[in-house]
Amino acid sequence: MDEADFMRGRVYGADHDDASPRPDRAYAELVGGPLDGLLLDVTDHTDRDDLREVALTTEIGRYGPGGRALYVRRPTDGRRFDWRGDAPGAR
Repeated sequence: MDEADFMRGRVYGADHDDASPRPDRAYAELVGGPLDGLLLDVTDHTDRDDLREVALTTEIGRYGPGGRALYVRRPTDGRRFDWRGDAPGAR
């Protein structure tokens, strides 16, 4: 199993020892980029369309530790966020 297979289906930001999705939560899949295959918890945003884009902290993007991976909700499938690029973190 490589790192990509290991990360697939795990929840972004969850504790490494318990990163499995929970049945009482709603998730969107991150597609492409450094966080490809991870799940983003969107439970608090399922009834609204207010979460259109996210900038997620990651150490494995172009800008290294503290950098951000930028994802945008797919217009035709709100359960997927497509990667748009990386950005440096705030200093």
